[in-house]
Amino acid sequence: MIDTMYDMPLLGLFQQFGWAEITILLVIGVVIFGKRLPEVGRNFGKSIVEFKKGIKGVGDEIDAEADHQSAKSEKTTADLPPAKVTPDPVAEEKVDQVDRHLDD
Repeated sequence: MIDTMYDMPLLGLFQQFGWAEITILLVIGVVIFGKRLPEVGRNFGKSIVEFKKGIKGVGDEIDAEADHQSAKSEKTTADLPPAKVTPDPVAEEKVDQVDRHLDD
């Protein structure tokens, strides 16, 4: 079987990155950022931490809202008086007929 993964273009015009391309990008990054590379890395790390905190905050807000909604729905059903249901004799007769039919 022919592996077509290497024939398929990545992002339209580009082929998959090899070690040579990655090395060139790293050299260009060191040349551009030079002495500021530790600062760039530190800022990048802080950005990731802030992003994770933001995602966690959104998840906590969703959980809190879901808890609030469930508590609200429980409160409204608890405030209602118990239902008064009178049995329907016609429906009971139909159920008895079905039961007898299943027993036969």
